[in-house]
Amino acid sequence: MGTVLVAVRDRLLVCTSDGLEPDGWTTASRLEGRALECVGAHPSTPEQVFVGTRTGLVRSVDGGDSFDRFETQFVAEDAAGGQAVAQTDAASTASEGDRVMAVTVSPHDPAVVYAGTEPSRLYRSRDGGDSWTHLEGLAALSSADEWSFPPRPHTHHVRTLAVDPFNRDRLAVGIEAGAFVTTSDGGETWHERPPGSRRDNHSLVTHPDREGRLYAAAGDGYAESDDFGDSWRHPQDGLAHRYCWSIAPDPGDPDCVMISSARGARTAHTPRRANSFVYRRAGETESWERLEGRGLRTGEGVVRTVLATSGEPGVVVAVNNRGLFLTRDFGDSWTQVDIDWSEGLKEETPRGLVALP
Repeated sequence: MGTVLVAVRDRLLVCTSDGLEPDGWTTASRLEGRALECVGAHPSTPEQVFVGTRTGLVRSVDGGDSFDRFETQFVAEDAAGGQAVAQTDAASTASEGDRVMAVTVSPHDPAVVYAGTEPSRLYRSRDGGDSWTHLEGLAALSSADEWSFPPRPHTHHVRTLAVDPFNRDRLAVGIEAGAFVTTSDGGETWHERPPGSRRDNHSLVTHPDREGRLYAAAGDGYAESDDFGDSWRHPQDGLAHRYCWSIAPDPGDPDCVMISSARGARTAHTPRRANSFVYRRAGETESWERLEGRGLRTGEGVVRTVLATSGEPGVVVAVNNRGLFLTRDFGDSWTQVDIDWSEGLKEETPRGLVALP
Protein backbone atom coordinates (compact mmCIF):
# COMPACT_ATOMS: atom_id res chain seq x y z
CA MET A 1 0.00 0.00 0.00
CA GLY A 2 1.28 3.44 -0.89
CA THR A 3 0.26 6.39 1.26
CA VAL A 4 0.80 10.09 0.66
CA LEU A 5 -0.04 12.62 3.38
CA VAL A 6 -0.67 16.17 2.18
CA ALA A 7 -1.07 18.93 4.76
CA VAL A 8 -2.81 22.08 3.54
CA ARG A 9 -4.03 24.99 5.62
CA ASP A 10 -7.39 23.57 6.64
CA ARG A 11 -7.14 19.81 6.23
CA LEU A 12 -4.97 16.71 5.92
CA LEU A 13 -5.41 14.66 2.75
CA VAL A 14 -4.70 10.97 3.31
CA CYS A 15 -4.15 9.50 -0.15
CA THR A 16 -3.76 5.72 -0.51
CA SER A 17 -3.27 3.22 -3.32
CA ASP A 18 -1.93 -0.26 -3.92
CA GLY A 19 1.39 1.36 -4.84
CA LEU A 20 2.86 4.70 -5.79
CA GLU A 21 1.23 4.73 -9.22
CA PRO A 22 -0.74 7.57 -10.87
CA ASP A 23 -4.13 5.81 -10.86
CA GLY A 24 -6.29 3.89 -8.40
CA TRP A 25 -6.09 6.29 -5.44
CA THR A 26 -8.59 6.98 -2.71
CA THR A 27 -8.56 10.27 -0.79
CA ALA A 28 -9.80 10.98 2.71
CA SER A 29 -9.97 14.45 4.25
CA ARG A 30 -9.04 14.70 7.95
CA LEU A 31 -8.55 17.46 10.53
CA GLU A 32 -10.74 19.87 8.62
CA GLY A 33 -10.59 23.40 9.98
CA ARG A 34 -7.58 22.73 12.20
CA ALA A 35 -5.05 25.22 10.66
CA LEU A 36 -2.25 22.78 9.82
CA GLU A 37 1.45 23.64 9.61
CA CYS A 38 3.36 20.35 9.06
CA VAL A 39 3.12 16.56 8.96
CA GLY A 40 5.55 13.77 9.89
CA ALA A 41 5.61 9.97 9.73
CA HIS A 42 8.08 7.09 9.41
CA PRO A 43 7.89 4.31 6.77
CA SER A 44 8.40 1.56 9.38
CA THR A 45 5.35 2.73 11.34
CA PRO A 46 2.93 4.19 8.77
CA GLU A 47 0.08 3.92 11.25
CA GLN A 48 1.69 6.64 13.40
CA VAL A 49 1.18 10.14 11.98
CA PHE A 50 2.00 13.48 13.62
CA VAL A 51 0.48 16.76 12.46
CA GLY A 52 1.53 20.18 13.71
CA THR A 53 -1.20 22.80 13.93
CA ARG A 54 -1.49 26.39 15.11
CA THR A 55 -2.92 25.07 18.39
CA GLY A 56 -0.65 22.12 19.13
CA LEU A 57 0.44 18.71 17.91
CA VAL A 58 -2.00 15.90 17.12
CA ARG A 59 -1.28 12.21 16.58
CA SER A 60 -2.93 9.35 14.76
CA VAL A 61 -2.18 5.71 15.53
CA ASP A 62 -4.27 4.28 12.68
CA GLY A 63 -2.62 5.80 9.62
CA GLY A 64 -4.64 8.99 9.68
CA ASP A 65 -8.11 7.46 9.91
CA SER A 66 -8.62 9.27 13.22
CA PHE A 67 -6.86 11.76 15.47
CA ASP A 68 -8.98 11.10 18.52
CA ARG A 69 -8.45 13.25 21.57
CA PHE A 70 -4.67 13.31 21.50
CA GLU A 71 -3.49 16.83 22.17
CA THR A 72 -0.06 17.99 23.25
CA GLN A 73 0.32 21.11 25.35
CA PHE A 74 3.86 22.42 25.40
CA VAL A 75 4.56 24.46 28.52
CA ALA A 76 7.46 26.92 28.32
CA GLU A 77 7.95 27.30 32.08
CA ASP A 78 6.54 25.83 35.24
CA ALA A 79 4.60 28.02 37.65
CA ALA A 80 7.68 28.76 39.74
CA GLY A 81 9.69 29.87 36.71
CA GLY A 82 11.90 26.79 36.88
CA GLN A 83 13.04 24.25 34.31
CA ALA A 84 11.00 24.16 31.12
CA VAL A 85 8.97 21.00 30.64
CA ALA A 86 6.32 19.63 28.29
CA GLN A 87 3.13 17.94 29.36
CA THR A 88 0.46 15.92 27.61
CA ASP A 89 -3.19 15.53 28.52
CA ALA A 90 -5.90 14.03 26.38
CA ALA A 91 -8.34 16.69 27.52
CA SER A 92 -5.98 19.67 27.45
CA THR A 93 -6.43 22.73 25.29
CA ALA A 94 -3.24 24.04 23.73
CA SER A 95 -2.31 27.62 24.52
CA GLU A 96 -1.94 30.36 21.93
CA GLY A 97 1.85 29.95 21.81
CA ASP A 98 1.75 26.29 20.84
CA ARG A 99 2.00 26.72 17.07
CA VAL A 100 3.88 23.55 15.98
CA MET A 101 5.78 24.35 12.78
CA ALA A 102 8.03 21.30 12.33
CA VAL A 103 7.86 17.63 13.28
CA THR A 104 10.11 14.73 12.35
CA VAL A 105 10.45 11.08 13.36
CA SER A 106 13.93 9.70 13.98
CA PRO A 107 15.18 7.29 11.29
CA HIS A 108 16.79 5.25 14.08
CA ASP A 109 13.70 4.72 16.24
CA PRO A 110 10.12 5.65 15.27
CA ALA A 111 9.31 6.18 18.95
CA VAL A 112 11.67 9.19 18.98
CA VAL A 113 9.92 12.29 17.68
CA TYR A 114 11.07 15.93 17.56
CA ALA A 115 8.71 18.90 17.38
CA GLY A 116 9.59 22.55 16.85
CA THR A 117 7.34 25.46 17.76
CA GLU A 118 6.77 29.18 17.47
CA PRO A 119 8.42 30.89 19.25
CA SER A 120 11.49 28.75 18.60
CA ARG A 121 11.46 25.87 21.06
CA LEU A 122 12.40 22.24 20.51
CA TYR A 123 10.79 19.20 22.15
CA ARG A 124 11.61 15.49 22.03
CA SER A 125 9.50 12.44 22.78
CA ARG A 126 11.02 9.00 23.32
CA ASP A 127 7.69 7.16 23.56
CA GLY A 128 5.90 8.04 20.35
CA GLY A 129 4.40 11.26 21.68
CA ASP A 130 3.03 10.16 25.05
CA SER A 131 5.45 12.45 26.91
CA TRP A 132 7.82 15.26 25.90
CA THR A 133 11.03 16.91 27.07
CA HIS A 134 11.94 20.49 26.29
CA LEU A 135 15.48 20.75 24.89
CA GLU A 136 15.95 24.14 26.42
CA GLY A 137 19.46 24.98 25.19
CA LEU A 138 18.12 26.06 21.78
CA ALA A 139 16.38 29.14 23.14
CA ALA A 140 19.51 30.17 25.10
CA LEU A 141 21.77 30.52 22.02
CA SER A 142 23.59 33.83 21.67
CA SER A 143 22.07 34.60 18.25
CA ALA A 144 18.48 34.17 19.50
CA ASP A 145 18.00 37.91 19.97
CA GLU A 146 18.52 38.33 16.21
CA TRP A 147 15.94 35.74 15.14
CA SER A 148 12.84 37.20 13.47
CA PHE A 149 10.17 35.94 11.06
CA PRO A 150 9.41 38.80 8.63
CA PRO A 151 5.59 38.41 8.46
CA ARG A 152 5.51 38.33 12.28
CA PRO A 153 8.74 40.12 13.18
CA HIS A 154 8.06 39.96 16.91
CA THR A 155 8.54 36.17 16.81
CA HIS A 156 10.29 33.30 14.97
CA HIS A 157 9.99 29.53 14.76
CA VAL A 158 11.64 26.19 14.13
CA ARG A 159 10.86 25.64 10.45
CA THR A 160 12.74 22.40 9.71
CA LEU A 161 14.43 19.48 11.52
CA ALA A 162 16.77 16.73 10.30
CA VAL A 163 18.16 13.77 12.29
CA ASP A 164 21.48 12.36 11.09
CA PRO A 165 20.75 8.82 9.78
CA PHE A 166 24.28 7.78 10.87
CA ASN A 167 24.20 9.26 14.38
CA ARG A 168 21.02 9.20 16.45
CA ASP A 169 22.24 12.02 18.70
CA ARG A 170 23.01 14.47 15.90
CA LEU A 171 20.27 16.87 14.85
CA ALA A 172 20.08 19.92 12.58
CA VAL A 173 17.59 22.72 13.16
CA GLY A 174 16.60 25.56 10.84
CA ILE A 175 15.22 28.70 12.47
CA GLU A 176 12.98 30.91 10.35
CA ALA A 177 14.53 33.29 10.24
CA GLY A 178 17.96 33.71 11.72
CA ALA A 179 20.03 30.57 12.18
CA PHE A 180 21.11 27.08 11.30
CA VAL A 181 22.12 25.14 14.43
CA THR A 182 23.24 21.59 15.20
CA THR A 183 23.71 19.35 18.19
CA SER A 184 25.82 16.18 18.32
CA ASP A 185 24.81 15.09 21.82
CA GLY A 186 21.04 14.95 21.70
CA GLY A 187 20.48 18.60 22.56
CA GLU A 188 22.81 18.98 25.52
CA THR A 189 25.00 21.46 23.62
CA TRP A 190 24.50 23.41 20.39
CA HIS A 191 26.64 24.82 17.59
CA GLU A 192 25.07 27.87 15.92
CA ARG A 193 25.63 29.58 12.59
CA PRO A 194 28.71 27.69 11.31
CA PRO A 195 30.51 29.47 8.44
CA GLY A 196 28.63 29.30 5.16
CA SER A 197 25.33 28.18 6.67
CA ARG A 198 22.10 29.75 5.49
CA ARG A 199 20.08 32.02 7.80
CA ASP A 200 16.57 31.46 6.38
CA ASN A 201 16.34 27.68 6.15
CA HIS A 202 13.05 26.22 4.92
CA SER A 203 14.08 22.58 4.43
CA LEU A 204 16.97 20.49 5.75
CA VAL A 205 17.32 16.98 4.31
CA THR A 206 19.82 14.16 4.81
CA HIS A 207 20.71 11.18 2.59
CA PRO A 208 20.58 7.59 3.92
CA ASP A 209 23.64 6.48 1.92
CA ARG A 210 26.02 9.44 2.30
CA GLU A 211 27.32 10.03 5.81
CA GLY A 212 27.47 13.71 6.70
CA ARG A 213 25.48 14.86 3.64
CA LEU A 214 23.02 17.63 4.43
CA TYR A 215 21.03 19.69 1.94
CA ALA A 216 19.54 23.10 2.73
CA ALA A 217 16.84 25.00 0.84
CA ALA A 218 16.63 28.54 2.17
CA GLY A 219 15.28 31.95 1.38
CA ASP A 220 18.90 33.00 0.87
CA GLY A 221 19.67 30.15 -1.53
CA TYR A 222 20.66 26.50 -1.77
CA ALA A 223 23.56 24.92 0.13
CA GLU A 224 24.96 21.46 0.82
CA SER A 225 27.38 19.98 3.33
CA ASP A 226 29.39 16.78 3.68
CA ASP A 227 30.09 17.16 7.41
CA PHE A 228 26.54 17.68 8.66
CA GLY A 229 26.69 21.43 8.53
CA ASP A 230 30.16 22.28 9.88
CA SER A 231 31.09 23.61 6.41
CA TRP A 232 29.08 24.38 3.29
CA ARG A 233 29.27 24.86 -0.45
CA HIS A 234 26.77 26.87 -2.51
CA PRO A 235 26.33 25.57 -6.08
CA GLN A 236 24.08 28.16 -7.76
CA ASP A 237 25.01 27.88 -11.46
CA GLY A 238 21.82 27.75 -13.51
CA LEU A 239 19.57 28.47 -10.53
CA ALA A 240 17.69 31.57 -11.67
CA HIS A 241 15.23 31.48 -8.75
CA ARG A 242 17.00 31.42 -5.39
CA TYR A 243 14.23 31.66 -2.84
CA CYS A 244 14.39 27.90 -2.22
CA TRP A 245 11.76 25.97 -0.35
CA SER A 246 11.86 22.16 -0.66
CA ILE A 247 14.49 19.51 -1.46
CA ALA A 248 14.38 15.91 -2.69
CA PRO A 249 17.70 14.12 -3.20
CA ASP A 250 17.48 10.97 -5.29
CA PRO A 251 17.53 8.00 -2.85
CA GLY A 252 19.66 6.19 -5.42
CA ASP A 253 22.25 8.94 -5.91
CA PRO A 254 23.12 11.59 -3.29
CA ASP A 255 24.58 13.87 -5.97
CA CYS A 256 21.26 14.13 -7.83
CA VAL A 257 19.08 16.77 -6.18
CA MET A 258 15.74 18.41 -6.91
CA ILE A 259 14.59 21.71 -5.37
CA SER A 260 11.63 24.06 -5.64
CA SER A 261 12.16 27.80 -5.74
CA ALA A 262 10.85 31.23 -6.69
CA ARG A 263 12.33 34.71 -7.00
CA GLY A 264 11.11 35.67 -3.56
CA ALA A 265 8.49 35.15 -0.90
CA ARG A 266 5.88 37.19 -2.78
CA THR A 267 5.90 34.78 -5.72
CA ALA A 268 6.25 31.63 -3.62
CA HIS A 269 3.36 31.55 -1.18
CA THR A 270 0.28 33.34 -2.54
CA PRO A 271 -1.59 31.84 -5.52
CA ARG A 272 -2.65 35.17 -7.04
CA ARG A 273 1.01 36.30 -7.27
CA ALA A 274 2.68 32.89 -7.55
CA ASN A 275 5.38 32.07 -10.08
CA SER A 276 7.52 29.18 -8.89
CA PHE A 277 9.63 26.43 -10.42
CA VAL A 278 11.40 23.13 -9.82
CA TYR A 279 15.06 22.58 -10.66
CA ARG A 280 17.24 19.48 -10.88
CA ARG A 281 20.98 19.01 -10.56
CA ALA A 282 22.33 15.71 -11.88
CA GLY A 283 25.78 15.66 -10.28
CA GLU A 284 28.29 17.63 -8.20
CA THR A 285 29.77 19.33 -11.25
CA GLU A 286 26.50 19.90 -13.11
CA SER A 287 24.51 23.14 -13.24
CA TRP A 288 20.86 23.39 -12.26
CA GLU A 289 18.25 22.57 -14.91
CA ARG A 290 14.73 23.96 -14.75
CA LEU A 291 12.13 21.19 -15.17
CA GLU A 292 9.49 22.52 -17.56
CA GLY A 293 7.09 20.93 -20.00
CA ARG A 294 7.38 17.47 -18.44
CA GLY A 295 3.96 17.14 -16.83
CA LEU A 296 4.69 18.96 -13.56
CA ARG A 297 2.73 22.18 -13.16
CA THR A 298 5.04 25.14 -12.45
CA GLY A 299 5.27 28.81 -13.41
CA GLU A 300 2.65 31.52 -13.24
CA GLY A 301 -0.11 30.88 -10.71
CA VAL A 302 1.71 27.94 -9.11
CA VAL A 303 2.91 28.25 -5.51
CA ARG A 304 6.21 26.76 -4.31
CA THR A 305 6.15 22.98 -4.68
CA VAL A 306 6.69 20.64 -1.74
CA LEU A 307 8.80 17.60 -2.64
CA ALA A 308 9.18 14.20 -0.93
CA THR A 309 10.76 10.82 -1.61
CA SER A 310 9.56 7.40 -0.51
CA GLY A 311 12.99 5.75 -0.52
CA GLU A 312 12.76 4.22 -4.00
CA PRO A 313 15.47 5.44 -6.43
CA GLY A 314 14.20 7.98 -8.92
CA VAL A 315 10.78 8.33 -7.30
CA VAL A 316 9.67 11.80 -6.14
CA VAL A 317 6.23 13.00 -5.12
CA ALA A 318 5.40 16.69 -5.52
CA VAL A 319 2.46 18.82 -4.46
CA ASN A 320 1.46 22.42 -5.13
CA ASN A 321 -1.84 24.24 -5.54
CA ARG A 322 -2.42 22.52 -8.89
CA GLY A 323 -2.37 18.97 -7.56
CA LEU A 324 -0.25 15.96 -6.62
CA PHE A 325 2.40 14.74 -9.08
CA LEU A 326 4.69 11.72 -9.36
CA THR A 327 7.93 10.98 -11.21
CA ARG A 328 9.73 7.64 -11.43
CA ASP A 329 12.71 8.89 -13.44
CA PHE A 330 13.77 11.74 -11.16
CA GLY A 331 12.02 14.47 -13.07
CA ASP A 332 12.37 13.44 -16.72
CA SER A 333 8.60 12.93 -16.82
CA TRP A 334 5.74 13.55 -14.38
CA THR A 335 2.19 12.27 -14.07
CA GLN A 336 -0.57 13.99 -12.12
CA VAL A 337 -1.90 11.62 -9.48
CA ASP A 338 -5.63 10.96 -9.73
CA ILE A 339 -6.88 12.18 -6.36
CA ASP A 340 -9.81 14.34 -5.32
CA TRP A 341 -8.42 17.86 -5.83
CA SER A 342 -11.22 20.35 -5.27
CA GLU A 343 -11.38 23.87 -6.70
CA GLY A 344 -10.73 25.28 -3.24
CA LEU A 345 -7.34 23.56 -3.09
CA LYS A 346 -6.17 25.64 -6.04
CA GLU A 347 -6.11 28.59 -3.64
CA GLU A 348 -4.09 26.73 -0.98
CA THR A 349 -0.34 26.59 -0.37
CA PRO A 350 0.65 23.09 0.82
CA ARG A 351 2.19 22.98 4.28
CA GLY A 352 3.73 19.50 4.29
CA LEU A 353 4.10 16.22 2.40
CA VAL A 354 5.04 12.68 3.40
CA ALA A 355 5.30 9.73 0.97
CA LEU A 356 5.18 6.24 2.50
CA PRO A 357 5.79 3.11 0.37
